[in-house]
Amino acid sequence: MAKLVKEKSFWTAIGVTLLCALAGSLLAQLPYFSLIGALVISLVLGMLVQFSPRVVEKSKKGTGFISNKFLRLGIILLGFKLNLIDLAHAGVKTILLAVLIVGLTILVVYNLARKFNVESNLAMLVASGTGICGAAAVMGISPQIQVPADQEEQKREDEVMAIAVVAILGTVFTFIEIGLKSWLHLTPTQFGVVAGGSLHEIAHAVATGGAGGPVSLDTAIITKLSRVLLLAPVALIIGFWHRRRNEVNVANQTKGKLPIPWFMGGFILASVVGTFLPLGAGVLAGLVKLAYIFLGMAMAALGMSVNFLVILKRGKGPFAAATIGSVLLLIFVIMASKWFF
Repeated sequence: MAKLVKEKSFWTAIGVTLLCALAGSLLAQLPYFSLIGALVISLVLGMLVQFSPRVVEKSKKGTGFISNKFLRLGIILLGFKLNLIDLAHAGVKTILLAVLIVGLTILVVYNLARKFNVESNLAMLVASGTGICGAAAVMGISPQIQVPADQEEQKREDEVMAIAVVAILGTVFTFIEIGLKSWLHLTPTQFGVVAGGSLHEIAHAVATGGAGGPVSLDTAIITKLSRVLLLAPVALIIGFWHRRRNEVNVANQTKGKLPIPWFMGGFILASVVGTFLPLGAGVLAGLVKLAYIFLGMAMAALGMSVNFLVILKRGKGPFAAATIGSVLLLIFVIMASKWFF
């Protein structure tokens, strides 16, 4: 680490990815761009940097560190966004619905993707992003999927592919759900449950929930954050699942070592601190913004290091599986909202 910090590549990567993250945050505040979200915009900006091969080459050693370590730091800080008391007040119904949504969606989308001959690792990333919270879930689950060194490039392509799938479908379904609002005859609370329970990114849930008024928006955020809370336990489960499949043998993997995502422990700890310590709304908002900056830098670094032409060629199966899964998820959540909310 100390040696890397002294290298010019590290600081070049810091500067480029920070610029992409800040630009992504600013663009995400604009109309229409807000539906895409800061993280996906940062990823796209990072991919655009590839049009300057010299910059990419100068940043090469630093981008690997940023996409790994800054990702974990960003996810830990994202825990400050979760207010556990608000989630508790949402009731058992909301938490139970989130568990059903996440569990069933991951199972359905993963198995559909496998039916479409999508590789297991990519199928799991797409399923996790669809079921939990979009790009942040993909990046949170990815460290649990260990691969040999010679497959790291393909793993980065899988990450970008999964993020692209959930970002595009989430945006499409945002417009679909807003368009269906008057046809569904839902109460504001029910519409908020549908928005938070069916859409992929937090930005999508906020945009759609806001279309139903303040009650709908609050319900959408709580329902969505109930799914986000499951990121840590799901990451742990997937780590065990992946290890038991014995698909890869990683050189630094010790026999009997548990695949515990310790940074997810930091995520939970941050949510506990943010909930029970009097940090103040301004401090919490600042920490969440910092989280998105670090995550945006990790996304930009990822975008700078992938072959997106290969991704375009491999996209048919993941898109098909996630589309079918998203339709089934929307139907399920609409029915659940009418019956239980």
